[in-house]
Amino acid sequence: MRVTPCQAALAGAISLNLLLLFCAWQGPGRSPPSCRPPRGIPGVTVLLRDFEDFDNDLAGTARSFASLPVPVLVAAEAAPYPPVPLPAGVRLLPLRPVADQPPPLAHPELHVRTRHVALVPDGTRAVPGLLERMRDALEQGPSDTRLVAAPVGSVPLRCLELRLEPRAWTARYGAGAPGVCRAVEGTAVLLLRTRDLFALPFPLARPVPTAIFVQAVLRGWGLRVVPVAFPASRRPPVSPHSHWKAENLAESRRRRLMRDLGIKREVLADGRERWYGCGKETARCFGTVHARTPQYLLAGRWTPPCCLRALRETARHVAGALEAAGVRYWLEGGSLLGAARLGDIIPWDYDVDLGIYQEDVGKCRWLAAAAAGEPVEDAEGFLWEKAAEGDFYRVHYSRSNRLHVDLWPFYPRGGVMTKDTWLGHPQDVEFPESFLQPRVPMAFAGFTAMAPNNARAFLELKFGPGAIENPEYPNPDVKRLGQD
Repeated sequence: MRVTPCQAALAGAISLNLLLLFCAWQGPGRSPPSCRPPRGIPGVTVLLRDFEDFDNDLAGTARSFASLPVPVLVAAEAAPYPPVPLPAGVRLLPLRPVADQPPPLAHPELHVRTRHVALVPDGTRAVPGLLERMRDALEQGPSDTRLVAAPVGSVPLRCLELRLEPRAWTARYGAGAPGVCRAVEGTAVLLLRTRDLFALPFPLARPVPTAIFVQAVLRGWGLRVVPVAFPASRRPPVSPHSHWKAENLAESRRRRLMRDLGIKREVLADGRERWYGCGKETARCFGTVHARTPQYLLAGRWTPPCCLRALRETARHVAGALEAAGVRYWLEGGSLLGAARLGDIIPWDYDVDLGIYQEDVGKCRWLAAAAAGEPVEDAEGFLWEKAAEGDFYRVHYSRSNRLHVDLWPFYPRGGVMTKDTWLGHPQDVEFPESFLQPRVPMAFAGFTAMAPNNARAFLELKFGPGAIENPEYPNPDVKRLGQD
């Protein structure tokens, strides 16, 4: 069939209208990728993200960079309040959806069309050509370089080493060796390829530098620092109230970021530590344990450091209270195994086990109250109670945080130590009382605890030969050590 010029023109018009309808299908700003110009236009987009609504230099920063031939975007959960008069051409991208409005137009990855993007902190002033110099440093650097930093103001950036220990939920900072830089300390402009930024799971999380550095290290990205600085604006001193608000917001943002990144402890370059996990007033970091395998093991991690810290503190407190009351106790099960291997709690364990002589229960007021069915909180906030699962006791870190020490009451019968509650654990067996005559001191969890007099024989009776030398997860049928 022959197509006439008129029919071809009509078909083209229909196709064009269908394409326009398709591109408008999801509403303004939400068109499918095929309807947009391809990303990769040479140049740098400036993205302003780190600023406070109540006290900022956003207008001045945006005006300064808008004077350059670069696009400038402001990304925020919502429009700043009090309102900020942004210069012509600077776009605000709201990130937070509103229930009675269409989805936000932001999706910054759809609005950044250039090959490179610069994350610019509030109060920075533009320097002609410096963004291009950073771009050249990125493109001409080693193949693993994915990030370039430039200082803001007169204080030079301090290069830091950053090491992540995902299994231990920990980030460690240290002084960077010459030429080795994984993070920087100080105010900085960060530049990277647009495709790299928006390939990150948390591209615009705040605080932006920390979020970028941690995610970059997880991917093995290299970082270069250029020595030329961007000027900082001259701003009046911040009021005490604004300073207080900024500090509180920064702390809450950092906690949220660390939760999202799976970090519960930061070890700073000066040795100080920041903790983001559970505490005395919070719930513990994991839920009910099934099949002796906590959820974090299935995720390829070990016990969160905040939980280990709470277990150590609880064990030390309980041992001290028992000793002061004259209650004979000893390290049991996995806790004795940890003491024999490491002098500490096993890195993936979720409780501490102590055996006690049943006849000594009445010597300790807290145990006596628990035995009578009355959960009682001692003077330091530890909660003593009878376990619901059987005839034994638990001492919790607090009412809110149920990390605990289990106290197993044994009694002698014909020279053998036995008890009334058996939960079916492999190590849950009777043993000769001679292991406790005498008990001996043993280093454990930062203090000296009492233990059976032949730890190896005791453990091999309970766990089998080679128990000390051959570590394994509590339930190998669910998860074995080495499968991470």
